[in-house]
Amino acid sequence: MAAINLFCLPFAGGSYYAYREFERYLSEGIRFLPLDLPGHGKRLKEPLLTNLHDMADDIFRQIESAFNEPYVIYGHSMGAALAYLVAQKAATKKMPEPLHLFLTGRQAPSVASKEKDAYLLPKQEFIRRLDEYGGIPKEILAEKDLLDFFEPIIRADFQAIGTYIQTENDIQPLNIPITVMIGLNDTTTYQEALKWQEVSLKKIILRQFPGGHFFIFEHTADICRIISRTIWESVRT
Repeated sequence: MAAINLFCLPFAGGSYYAYREFERYLSEGIRFLPLDLPGHGKRLKEPLLTNLHDMADDIFRQIESAFNEPYVIYGHSMGAALAYLVAQKAATKKMPEPLHLFLTGRQAPSVASKEKDAYLLPKQEFIRRLDEYGGIPKEILAEKDLLDFFEPIIRADFQAIGTYIQTENDIQPLNIPITVMIGLNDTTTYQEALKWQEVSLKKIILRQFPGGHFFIFEHTADICRIISRTIWESVRT
């Protein structure tokens, strides 16, 4: 059986390195492919993007040469929104679509962003907001030089999230199964996550885990088991 490509899309401020633990828990036959956006990770020297559609275009260009192979897309938070937009682009362009979307820590596209103006906050307020999410290591928060380095990267991503406006293509339902996972203490509510059903003709699966916005790092093994099992079940059916 051919390997299945698993493209992993970053959360705000994240890079390919953020998902490094995922690979060890994925089953054999799943090719782990974490991606970077311009200005992140291995692409630090490239100009940052501040528009979610531009980011999705960039991701699409990175993976379209592999569309002749079976693939799925995973994304957390901002990455979940990007995963959905990339799948929409594949459908619109009549190209092979992902077998499955795995989306964590993100409300459906129809739910207004809770961080609409966060990128405009003064530095200290912006840092406090980030700290509330729990995704920035304490050593970065405590080290001014590191914080100064990462702040514009994260702020650009928050701008993309906060200024995202749905287009007509964004709301066309996909014929793709979707698994949504959220933290019980995240800002995304169960009802907001349930609205992902609006964008798929297939019945979505919604799971909740103990934890906040970055519950994925406390439950990496369980999430990877769900991804692995779902992938192989979809291949067999």
